[in-house]
Amino acid sequence: MTLILASGSAARRRMLEAAGLAFIVEAPRVDEEAAKASLRAGGLKPRDQADALAELKALSVSRRREGFVIGADQMLAIEGDVLDKPKDAEEARIHLERLRGKTHELVTAAVVAREGSIIWRHVDTPKLRMRAFSDVFLSDYLERAGTDVLHSVGAYQLEGLGAQLFERVEGDYFSVLGLPLLPLLAFLREHGVVRA
Repeated sequence: MTLILASGSAARRRMLEAAGLAFIVEAPRVDEEAAKASLRAGGLKPRDQADALAELKALSVSRRREGFVIGADQMLAIEGDVLDKPKDAEEARIHLERLRGKTHELVTAAVVAREGSIIWRHVDTPKLRMRAFSDVFLSDYLERAGTDVLHSVGAYQLEGLGAQLFERVEGDYFSVLGLPLLPLLAFLREHGVVRA
């Protein structure tokens, strides 16, 4: 059975590769910014936004390809707001200044679609507390991380230099990286996509 990742995320691709899965990547045909704007205008909570976007991505590919299609999305929620990926280094600085010394949630949703229907979904919400780092540290971090800060919500990758931003992480490590891998693997084993 073909396994398809409907995502352009390098982190999600690396996780599936590291877990030994055979899969192909196909980018979904979804206008993510328009979808986010519509979901937010509808007043959906971050959890429901992430779940809906993961579903849109999976269905976009599942309607034109056979197999098990994985869609995923992640939202960073803090104090009732949602932060998207920063557009540039200055916005990354603003995001990190807002997150500094506070706890935020990474709402991580994944769905699997087959033949145009959703057959599995999972939402996880790890909580991360950033330490109260100095402005000097922040400037050094942004310089060292470079454009990597633009590839994820929160302007960090926990699996790299971003680990230095935190004092505590509660929840599943894989979900922090962008995919609830262990529940997904359990589902794929149950359906014979991965050996039990």
